[in-house]
Amino acid sequence: LGVSTVAVGTYAELPEALAAYGGDVLVMEPYRATIHGDVPDLANRRAVHTVTTHTDLDDLRGASPEARVVVEGLTSMNRFGTPATEVAELAGAADAVGVTLHLPLGTGHVDEITRFIAAVPGVQSWFVSHVSSAELATLAARHPEHEFRPRIGTDLWYADKGSYEVRAHVLDVRPVTKGTRVGYRQRPLPAGHVVVVSGGTSHGVAMESPSSAATPRSRAIAVAEGVLEAAHLVRSPFTVSGVMPRFAEPPHMQCSLLSLPAGVMPPRVGDEVTVRMRLTTTTPDAVVVS
Repeated sequence: LGVSTVAVGTYAELPEALAAYGGDVLVMEPYRATIHGDVPDLANRRAVHTVTTHTDLDDLRGASPEARVVVEGLTSMNRFGTPATEVAELAGAADAVGVTLHLPLGTGHVDEITRFIAAVPGVQSWFVSHVSSAELATLAARHPEHEFRPRIGTDLWYADKGSYEVRAHVLDVRPVTKGTRVGYRQRPLPAGHVVVVSGGTSHGVAMESPSSAATPRSRAIAVAEGVLEAAHLVRSPFTVSGVMPRFAEPPHMQCSLLSLPAGVMPPRVGDEVTVRMRLTTTTPDAVVVS
């Protein structure tokens, strides 16, 4: 990978990351004494832990005296972290290898990061999320004595929609006449075909995270989607024969029933179809790298 450290979101990911990668692994989930005291690989020297309180630091060092840590600062995200006025004291007590800051989406973070640096002048390494290349350049020019280490996983595996594709298999296809009832809820369908595809709620199909609805357009879309859902006319994320058919009913656990309109060429059993899904809520059966 050409980097000395990778980051994972949770302690559940730590064993696999340590096994697959030979460098350091930073866990972004904060260590909590009441939750993580007996997690695997706690004492692994390549693991870097995130702490936000003295209580958790003391517990971690009690379990693993040589554990390496970063201190997370409480940014305007207001998620978790240590207030800027207290970071220096905790970082000193922890002999922290750095400070980590998780910032909101968008830009305008230079001043906030600068305030943390002013409050913690003795820490050289700063791990930051959601900071643009231009902001990193400004920070590097303004604070040449500090090292800024951006977490860019989201840009690498999520931002470029052309770098990946989610696919499902066609499991069954059958013609239906108008009024044919299908599924758990026995809803009548228009004429066409019922297409059964792999991929259900256990994979994240139709399990969308809440929309921010930050603009009038996005709010209008959210309202329209709600009306369609109430009318049982929800368009599926699957593309079949060039169209995105509606769900015949809500997805099942491992598969989905689609209503393909009359006049559209049905696929064959075994065909692959593409699926438009948010990767942060997707659990695929397999990941294929090509």
